[in-house]
This record gives sequence, C-alpha cells and structure tokens, in this order.
Amino acid sequence: MLPLARITIIGLGLIGSSLCRAIRAEMPTVRVTGHDADPAVRDIARRIDLCDDITDTAGASVTDADLVILCVPVRAMGAAAAEIADDLPADAIVSDVGSCKADVLAQLSTALPHHSIVPAHPVAGTENSGPEAGFATLFKGRWSIVTPPHDADPTAVERVAELWRRLGAQVETMEPAHHDLVLAVTSHLPHLIAYTIVGTASDLEDVTRSEVIKYSAGGFRDFTRIAASDPTMWRDVFLANKDAVLEMLQRFSEDLSALQRAIRWNDGDALFTLFTRTRAIRRSIIEEGQDDAKPDFGRSH
Repeated sequence: MLPLARITIIGLGLIGSSLCRAIRAEMPTVRVTGHDADPAVRDIARRIDLCDDITDTAGASVTDADLVILCVPVRAMGAAAAEIADDLPADAIVSDVGSCKADVLAQLSTALPHHSIVPAHPVAGTENSGPEAGFATLFKGRWSIVTPPHDADPTAVERVAELWRRLGAQVETMEPAHHDLVLAVTSHLPHLIAYTIVGTASDLEDVTRSEVIKYSAGGFRDFTRIAASDPTMWRDVFLANKDAVLEMLQRFSEDLSALQRAIRWNDGDALFTLFTRTRAIRRSIIEEGQDDAKPDFGRSH
C-alpha cells in the first residue's frame, strides 16, 4: 500500500486546521494543501503558515491529491464535493469529519459516484472555532470512527484508518446508520439539552442575567461550554441526523417524566438508584481515558 503523499483539507476551522497541524507534525513528508470558501479564513491560514499551500478555489486544491478531507458543515458536504468533482483525480480518496454519517455518505455518493468515498468522524473538539483555534494534538487518545459504505475498497478504508492512527487517534469501524444512533446519544442529545438549559436560564424573568453568570456552579458552567459550540455546525447536525436525534429525544423525554414523578412523590429510592447507576458510567468514562479524574475536571484557576 503506497503511503499518502498529498492531502487536501477543505474547510479550515477547528477540525480542519487541527488536521493540517497534526499531519505536518506527525507526517512531515506529506504535502498539505488547504482551501476555505471564506477569503478571510484563507488570509489567516496563509499568515499563520497553516499549510504548504492555500488555494483560492476548491478545484485547484485537489488536482494532485491522494486524499481529500472535507471539513465543512454536514449539510454543505454535497455542495463541497460537487465543487471539486471536475478536478478530482480518479484514484483520489474522499473522506470527511462530520458527526452524521449516513446523510453525509448519501451526499458524497451522489456528488462523486465514481470515486472512492470513506467517511470518518474524529470524536474530538472544543467550543472554539476558526483556523487559529486548531492544535496538532487534538486527536491524540481520542476515537476516530471510520464508516465506509458496504462496497468500499478495503485498501482505501485502511489508508483513511491509518491516517487517523498516525495522528494519535484510536480507530473504530462502524456502519453509518449505527454511528448516527450512537452519536445521537453521546453527543447530539447532550448538545441539544445544553442549548435548551442555557436558553431557559437566559429567559427566566425571576433570575437576572448577572445572577446566572455570577453564580454559575459547575453543572451550568459546563453546559455553557457545550452550548458555545459552532451554531452553523450544530444546526446542520440536528437536521442531518434528525431521525436518530428525535428517537433519542423521545426516550429522554420519557425518562425525564419518570424522574419528575420520583421527585413529585418523594421517591428517594428511585432517585438514589438512578444516581448510583449514572455515577458508575462516569467512572467508566474516566477508566477509558476519555476524561480527567482530577478535581474540577483538571481546570486551573
């Protein structure tokens, strides 16, 4: 299997710029070309020397690419793929970093019916965005889920998986629809809840905005971190993965109603049982290395 020599990153936000930095740090022989639809982002990328080359058009960025990774909002994947279709080498692999896979696979397959498509999702990120927010170690120790179509070329799948391994990620292969259900539980629903709670707090008439900010305890403060994520990206995620999100939201609503009844009827045993079970989940997450067991999540003050 020939090593990747030329990688193109389209979309130079947090994930795209982190990819550029990580590839240059961990795979120094690979030439990285970048493109972003926003001229201001391209200017910043050039100023900070993010890539070996920054092109003004998407087509120019892919003319000699071995691998193209689309780092754009999930509902923009099809348009981004169509923009490069005429310039994309026949043997180039196309991947992405979106957190919805079945919808993205459908978009890319429609736009690029004759190319090798291997979607992927690095489960990593921060609430910050833009080309200056990225950093080379973002993917180290995190999971990257590769979700190839059933008829994918095994060599292409392995090349994408090996890229993520080289960048420090742990790689899992998953069927696209199953990925979307898993992420609806672990990522999409928590974001939806965070947006709702922060929005509710800002709308309360009996609690002032200054009090919400001043007395933010750990729980609410952490919700605000999640709710500060990129609004365009998350709007697209909820619409692209609507079936799985609505299924999980219905289940959550039912569980929330049960919790409401337990509080109303002073059912302390039910509350204690639930809280004990969820505490065990937290311990498991720490044991898997997916978070920090230090006090206050390792924050410095």
